[in-house]
Amino acid sequence: MERRRYVIVMAAGSGTRMGGSLPKQFLEIGGKAILQKTIEVFLEACPGISVVTVLNSDYIQYWRDYCLKHNFTCPQTIVAGGFTRFHSVRNALEKIPEGAVVAVHDGVRPLVTPSLVREMFENVAEIPALIPVVPCVDTLKVLQKDGDELRTVEGAVADRSVLYAAQTPQIFHSELLKSAYSMAYDTMFTDDASVVQKYGKSLSYTMGERLNIKITTQEDLLLARAVMSLRVKD
Repeated sequence: MERRRYVIVMAAGSGTRMGGSLPKQFLEIGGKAILQKTIEVFLEACPGISVVTVLNSDYIQYWRDYCLKHNFTCPQTIVAGGFTRFHSVRNALEKIPEGAVVAVHDGVRPLVTPSLVREMFENVAEIPALIPVVPCVDTLKVLQKDGDELRTVEGAVADRSVLYAAQTPQIFHSELLKSAYSMAYDTMFTDDASVVQKYGKSLSYTMGERLNIKITTQEDLLLARAVMSLRVKD
């Protein structure tokens, strides 16, 4: 029997580092909130997918009002975020049954393409943990701070040929992810893949997309808006 598909959209951040009064997931791109654009990718890729949106509790009502105002009628389960990303995902997993396939995706990655999402869901039928990655193309330096200065860490070498950057969505069989998140929190948990790996399960990888960026700075926002504009013209 085919597994039911879910996506947990992580949008619990409340920071406003890019300026303005709103967290970045609510800033507009292509005339819509970044968070809406992100969710729409999954709705296009997998019609009927169940959406679990994780929000900072201070912005749950804001998002509900936004959806009503903009006629964004996507059925979604809204979950309050936790103390860390780990705790936020754990909260969301309470809404996910076993025997499903669940993607966990950053709410500020609206440029992921429906084709990648669709392909990953298709491939994960026989793979319990699938992670998109892209090769590092820059020359990397291992440095440490010494006061206000950066200094070389002697003997440390970053071999670019074996380094890849992990992206989202990261897709799992739900019983695996739920079991992994039953562990105690560890500061080394930076994404879902790191949790599953600590749990002792192997990961599979697929090539991600260079433009599937996480919008964290003003420069990222400008790039995302430019890419989105070009895609609309195409």
